[in-house]
Amino acid sequence: MDRRDFSKCGLMLGAGVLSGSQKGAAAAGGRSGRTGNYYEEPPKKLPVRQFDVVVAGAGTGGVVAALAAARQGAKTILIERKGYPGGTVTEGGTALHSFYNLWKAFPGVKKRQVVRGIPQQIIDRLLKVGACSGHAEMSKGYDYDSVCTAIDTEMYKLVTFEMLHEAGVYVCVNTLLAGAIVDGTRIKGVITESRSGREAIYAKSFVDCTAYGDLAAFAGASYNEPNDYSVCNSIGVGNVDLEKLHEFLESHDAVSQYCEGIRSGEEGKIVRIQGRSSRLPDGFRQGMSDIGMSMVTTTVHDNYMMFVKLNLKLLVSPTSRDEVARGELELRRRQAKAIGLFREYVPGCEKAFIARTSPMLNIRRGRQIICDYDISHEDVIEGRHFDDDVFAYGFHDSAPKLQVKGGGTYGIPYRALLPAGVENLFVAGMMITSDRRAHMSTRNTVSCMGQGQATGTAAALCSRKKCGSRDLKYADLRRTLKKDDVYFEG
Repeated sequence: MDRRDFSKCGLMLGAGVLSGSQKGAAAAGGRSGRTGNYYEEPPKKLPVRQFDVVVAGAGTGGVVAALAAARQGAKTILIERKGYPGGTVTEGGTALHSFYNLWKAFPGVKKRQVVRGIPQQIIDRLLKVGACSGHAEMSKGYDYDSVCTAIDTEMYKLVTFEMLHEAGVYVCVNTLLAGAIVDGTRIKGVITESRSGREAIYAKSFVDCTAYGDLAAFAGASYNEPNDYSVCNSIGVGNVDLEKLHEFLESHDAVSQYCEGIRSGEEGKIVRIQGRSSRLPDGFRQGMSDIGMSMVTTTVHDNYMMFVKLNLKLLVSPTSRDEVARGELELRRRQAKAIGLFREYVPGCEKAFIARTSPMLNIRRGRQIICDYDISHEDVIEGRHFDDDVFAYGFHDSAPKLQVKGGGTYGIPYRALLPAGVENLFVAGMMITSDRRAHMSTRNTVSCMGQGQATGTAAALCSRKKCGSRDLKYADLRRTLKKDDVYFEG
């Protein structure tokens, strides 16, 4: 299905032209039938709910977007296909990158926390329940990131769920976004599917945090599908010894990253470690290469590696159901092989086992949505700021090869979060930026969180002021973001 067909399908879904089930068809008194290779579903009346703001996707950016919108007084609904919030933070990463500028790599540069606001409030809540390492300073590998902020994946789900509940967000988990109701250049509503049935959700403002760009595509926004990253399925590994893992890597002079923080309630313990695979035993190194395993992990618990990442390059975009099905099987085979490697080669891991897997593979990019502004590689590494910045960010996942100039930051402009041709839609997360080098920064977790606060706030303001996304006065948005502890350079 190409972009036009996908958008047309979303429009038809929203208009109620397509239906859900035979039972629903009979109740509606419509006709159905098969013509060649197609089955035509009859019309069906859907129950309607009314909100101010719809946030699609309760992942890294979506949680923060929904919290931001609700705290501005907007009646907010959050739609998530899984049974919990969290997304890549809980399933696909290694730590949260990065709340700070890269000061440690540039002697004399001032240390400053550049992402604050709601993202920091989440960290504060996690620290209270012993589910975070804190912003622990890296002692080796700090030219990559100055800090490691590791989290307990399961407690993150609970803490953010509770925060959403407290903010009054109407949370619809186990609910699929199935289409959009579009009138010209505006979205009027979305279609959802759940075991409670099929519903139409009307609102004034919409935020796409699906990672795949599903809502933007349903709404007719233009996009590309670069397929320029591997997908992964990260596992949690139990019954391991972090100190012995460190000794193993040290014995091969292979430690490239090292950080101590809070682990199992005690400070000064290993919370992040990475090894150079080129210096490890031949069998282990080759085995890692064969399964796309990265020798980096974080943890906040003794005897547990929170993330061990297995990567796989798909032949086509991860929006392909059949290619993803092949990938899901292959990644789970790789997970089993990873455990075998740890048991065979790494002291203290002889009885290691898989303690956690992600429910589905994780992506680094699905659809790249065409927005009013396309952040460039030069914008990022030159540390450029804009007259419509919505927050500052300073991490680059290609460091130390690529870093933001002088340990500084760059700005995410408001324009970069507005899908071209749609008047009341925002996107947040890994969907922005066509330049892969720039995307190696903008797609990272804490950047997505910052984008979430900006878009959720803007969506609520647009709803309140009854204006489109491009009619919102930037001064009003910036004033509100600053009030809510968003950091701006200068």
